[in-house]
Amino acid sequence: MPRISELTEVDFNGVENPYVPPRELRISDKLKLHRNWSEDVDPVTYEVVRHNLWQINEEHGATIQRLSGSPVAMYALDLNPSILTEDAEFVYFGPYMQYMSGVTDTQVKWTLEFRSDNPGINEGDMFIANDPWVGAAHQQDVMLLCPVFWKGELFCWVTNCLHQYDIGGITPGSFCPSAESVYEEGILLPPLKIIENYEVRRDIEAVYLRASRKPDLVALDFRAQIAGNTTARERVLELIKRYGPEVVKGVMKRVVDNSEKAYLEKMSRLPDGEWYDRTYIEACRPGDRRTHRVVLGLRKEGNKLTFFNDGSAAQEGAMNATYSGWRGSIMVAANQLLCWDQYFAPGGALRHIDFDPTPGTLNCADFPASVSTAPIQSMEISLYPAYNVISKMIYPDQEMRRDIMCIGGTSQWPATIFRGIDQWGERYGYLLVDPIGGAIGAFSVADGINTGGQSRTPICQLPNIEHTEQSFPLLFLYRKELADSGGAGEYRGGLSAESCFIPHNTETVTQDTLSSGNAVPTSSGMMGGYPSATNAYTFVRNSDVFERLKSSTMPEDASEVKGDTVVLQLREENFEQHPSDVYAVRWTGGGGFGDPFERSVEDIEQDLDDYAVTAAAARDIYGAVVSNDGRVDALATAEKRGKIRRDRVNGGAPQAREGEIAFSATSGLDMRKDGAGRYWACNKCAADLGPANENYKDYCLREDNAVSSSNPLIGEPGAFIDDKAEFRQFFCRGCGTLIDNEIAVSTDPILFDLRPA
Repeated sequence: MPRISELTEVDFNGVENPYVPPRELRISDKLKLHRNWSEDVDPVTYEVVRHNLWQINEEHGATIQRLSGSPVAMYALDLNPSILTEDAEFVYFGPYMQYMSGVTDTQVKWTLEFRSDNPGINEGDMFIANDPWVGAAHQQDVMLLCPVFWKGELFCWVTNCLHQYDIGGITPGSFCPSAESVYEEGILLPPLKIIENYEVRRDIEAVYLRASRKPDLVALDFRAQIAGNTTARERVLELIKRYGPEVVKGVMKRVVDNSEKAYLEKMSRLPDGEWYDRTYIEACRPGDRRTHRVVLGLRKEGNKLTFFNDGSAAQEGAMNATYSGWRGSIMVAANQLLCWDQYFAPGGALRHIDFDPTPGTLNCADFPASVSTAPIQSMEISLYPAYNVISKMIYPDQEMRRDIMCIGGTSQWPATIFRGIDQWGERYGYLLVDPIGGAIGAFSVADGINTGGQSRTPICQLPNIEHTEQSFPLLFLYRKELADSGGAGEYRGGLSAESCFIPHNTETVTQDTLSSGNAVPTSSGMMGGYPSATNAYTFVRNSDVFERLKSSTMPEDASEVKGDTVVLQLREENFEQHPSDVYAVRWTGGGGFGDPFERSVEDIEQDLDDYAVTAAAARDIYGAVVSNDGRVDALATAEKRGKIRRDRVNGGAPQAREGEIAFSATSGLDMRKDGAGRYWACNKCAADLGPANENYKDYCLREDNAVSSSNPLIGEPGAFIDDKAEFRQFFCRGCGTLIDNEIAVSTDPILFDLRPA
């Protein structure tokens, strides 16, 4: 199948094809762009205006958050504002749900091309859009694009995106886990002029609201977005009046240029090559028991980065994302690992980054695929492998190595979509927001952060239990962090958590599950680190919870209540939860970094004291010798770890090949060179692990185990999938040191993840 870069420009089912190779924008002569700016803004003015622009963007997001009133805006912060230049280069995007802004530039470019002539782009206009094949993540993420004019010329754009309450489709809340095509999902809006000459076009708004089960709430969301854009537009115009258009535009252009300069400096320090990661989605529709492969590749050629998805499964069922969602997801990781020092200004880096997936795949789906569930499945499964491939690329540089971050919590979101009649007798439909608590994966120099949120939404908040109980007919029994839920490693991944609740002040709650990552871990470790816990649903019917409440004995875990335990499948629809039915939802933690045998005794003791790691995991995974009082014997632990490593090589130890180190490729692997050429080598004993152009894993000792051996909280995958999943480990054949792990379906070959140029 051809990649996007090989496609030609054709009509795209009634909407102009967004899959076109990069080229100059074609804009109507009716639209005049502001092209004059100062090249010599003094440093003080530059800093003042730059920070003012950032504050405008922050005020923009806060305005939406305050006015919407929606829990998804207030707590999940499922929104993001942006400022772009007149020709759609990012100046800034916000620290909210970042992948929303990841496609704003493509959406604005589309609008410039296909709306500048008819109906025209004029002062006082705003365009609404939620079409995932033009630029939205999924239909619920509604964008509002606002051109800012100065004296008749388009000066810049302020835009926002907000996940709206319900925009139609076969399931309340518009996540449609059983949809087989987009025709069963919410309304699709390619960019439409919904505000003209500062007035809302009531005809367009009526069409948009007509699809919703909650039009009043959606109308409030829409007005919050209008207020956000209006505030940002006024602030930009005030800035222009104070400093002049040439200075403000000059600052915008310099922000982008500085972003480019910082990116190019980083690229100059890194070797060329290709890096790969592989993971899986489970259950593309109700009743599906297969795994669906997801592959992400990254190629570096000088300053150019190209991301591609060769080897990913075909689109199917309701698990898919469009090109927009895939690109936006990868941009989150690129922004955080490559542009973090540019304060959410990735525009300059994007001048040198290509996104070239294959259409028709699950993360670059063709119309009319079902895509409403994209952010909690195919987009997450596109985002988090990007951390791995970028981290592998930057590891050779000692300074950039410190920026590495492993996959975090909710790498697949364990959604429970509930609906019914609430405590006030009104209909509702929503999803449990708690997994936004997430976890941050381990760093290359430190542990991850327990329930530290989601790295794609840096300022997200875990909602208070009381707020959820106030909004919906639920009563929480507990919410707690889980020992062993973070991936093991030299540096441990952050712990995840579990929420447990029953219905309250209602007769029944109708639930749908929508999840993946329950059978095969998706928060994998890195460079020898272990994966975190998987997602899990626990459902106990006809429990004794009310007897417990009467006796003032609140359960601390769902396993304590008596009743009929039901195994919920990953897309279980329309099951009813009655007041005595206990429901617990667990989400994934953060992946670990490095060999667990390298974790210090002091850190393991602290983990035991904090109940972050159980004694059994300390013994079985970390190789620690733990006494009855929870202390770790340092000498005995070193002896135990040494014996395990010696037993792996079974007495055979190849001689070290003493070549010169070209660069360190991972925490356990060096690229070396001598008179015979370049080769892989263990960085502990310098054992030869194969030629540079071959897969080092083929020259390691390999051990295959059940995935449940990789984390104490991972259960039996056979409850959800028919494929056999393996936890593969690769050890140095010289000293027995763990070089790397991978999680794979047994029929898939060993992943060839490092390919230097």
